[in-house]
Amino acid sequence: MIKARVTVTLKNGVLDPQGKAIEGALGTLGFSGVGEVRQGKVFDLEIDSTDKAAAETDLRAMCEKLLANTVIENYAISIG
Repeated sequence: MIKARVTVTLKNGVLDPQGKAIEGALGTLGFSGVGEVRQGKVFDLEIDSTDKAAAETDLRAMCEKLLANTVIENYAISIG
């Protein structure tokens, strides 16, 4: 069993209204000095395999086909 984490974030230059809303809310709650906030998403997956290379290939395919919108998002894969 291989455990993996996929982190998906918006590419630089893509507007992030959720991040802006979080940034404003943090200021309202008294957290001063918070700079630009960018939001993203994290997927924790368990792959039924012992072959890390094959698992990474499958994870990349999952990201390209479903987990990330590669036009506006980047993704990073961590296998542990």
